Amino acid sequence: MSEGQSQEQRWLLLIHQLPSKPAYFRVKIWRRLQGIGAVAVKSTVYALPANAEMQEDFEWLLKEIVAGGGEAMMCEARLVDGLSDGQVRALFDAARDVDYAEIVEEARALAAAIKTDATADKYAEARPQLGRLRKRLAEVVTIDFFGANGRLASEGLIAELEAQLIEDKAMIKEPKKAAEPSELKRRTWVTRRDVYVDRIACSWLIRRFIDPDAVIRFVAGKGYVPNEGELRFDMFEGEITHEGDRCSFEVLLTRAGMNDPALQAIAEIVHDIDLKDGKFGREEATGIASLIAGIAMANESDEQRITQGAPVFDNLYQYFRKKRG
Repeated sequence: MSEGQSQEQRWLLLIHQLPSKPAYFRVKIWRRLQGIGAVAVKSTVYALPANAEMQEDFEWLLKEIVAGGGEAMMCEARLVDGLSDGQVRALFDAARDVDYAEIVEEARALAAAIKTDATADKYAEARPQLGRLRKRLAEVVTIDFFGANGRLASEGLIAELEAQLIEDKAMIKEPKKAAEPSELKRRTWVTRRDVYVDRIACSWLIRRFIDPDAVIRFVAGKGYVPNEGELRFDMFEGEITHEGDRCSFEVLLTRAGMNDPALQAIAEIVHDIDLKDGKFGREEATGIASLIAGIAMANESDEQRITQGAPVFDNLYQYFRKKRG
């Protein structure tokens, strides 16, 4: 069981009923709910993780609803039946992934515009646009309570754009070189809990090709402080994570100095599933995505997901090796 999953999750629930008119009041409350990061678990029941800050947000909103002629009550709850904690966390992640996808789309459009017209005027025009994107990203991060997958892609693309636009070339970071094999062995690997395709694939690569005895830990996505000797992957500020438009599996391949064409083919599939940008157009991506989704739905434990996912990537690897041969 991953760290944090053994602890009982408590939720704040806001149960409310709004007057049918005026319409603008309903829209105002809906926007306020979106702004504080609440998700609907029923049509008129919204949830937030239970803590003092979230409670204050709901209390202010409750007063606003009552003042506007509506009805509302707030309670703290533990889920017993029906929805599970994991399913509610997935609702939060899905909501934030929609936000991140919008940011990624705008960032890619900006990158394409710069590529088409790489002039000083265009760079000057792009900087305030990028500043607004960075601000929007920071706002989404504050309500990303469980570390949605889309954050890494958003961070990577915006960081890459910032590197393109920065005036002091000396400040642009050089790409990280391949690590020595010894640097990646006998380490404790750390990633976000609720693993999905990129993290499952990375875990398979680590244990299959880098260190068969590797210890992999699963932690909360936000605020984790690494211990000495740990390597974080597919995590915000991780040692091995998204870089630009590359997923963590692609970055790990580069850092490990692996040039195996079969692994490169798998990297393209993982990229297309994880980033959903169709960059490589791999026809296998749809089927593998369904297999991984089934594994995630059937296994709440992260270790079980990795164990069940390993044969998928083993078979893919053998397929591409034989296909190439």
